[in-house]
Amino acid sequence: MDMLAQNKGGVTTFTEKKYIAMLDAPLESSGELRYTAPNYLEKKTLTPKSESFVLDGDAITINRGKKKHTLRLLKYPKIAVFIESIRGTLAGDRTALERSYHLGLTGDPAQWTLTLSPTDSRMSDIINNILIHGKHDKVNSIEIHQTDGDYSVMSIEDPVTP
Repeated sequence: MDMLAQNKGGVTTFTEKKYIAMLDAPLESSGELRYTAPNYLEKKTLTPKSESFVLDGDAITINRGKKKHTLRLLKYPKIAVFIESIRGTLAGDRTALERSYHLGLTGDPAQWTLTLSPTDSRMSDIINNILIHGKHDKVNSIEIHQTDGDYSVMSIEDPVTP
């Protein structure tokens, strides 16, 4: 967590696959991620269609086509708990993560896995766990395993420091 906390941000690309039981093949998307410690995260999907998700402080702005929606995390506690899993990890904020998750760390600095298991019943009804894989101060992938058996895997390239 100390190594992650030293990371001030950067820009990188991602590829995400969502495995949904009712579909024969995973849904695939790719795009760009931008992180500025500690509170700004942007996920810009470029394929298969353009959309963006911007987390800035306690506000989430979603742009799909010509539609734009802004949500305040305080009004959506389930979303807030999920968002904190990613933002807390990127910021190396163990205290923030422990508010809503049991933490499990395996491996060594060269190859580690952080397992987040929800302690909050609002999340444990939806998510079994979140597995975050990395090396040193970099997150390489995020797996989200839902209680219904569906899951997603986001692979993240090494960031380019702005």
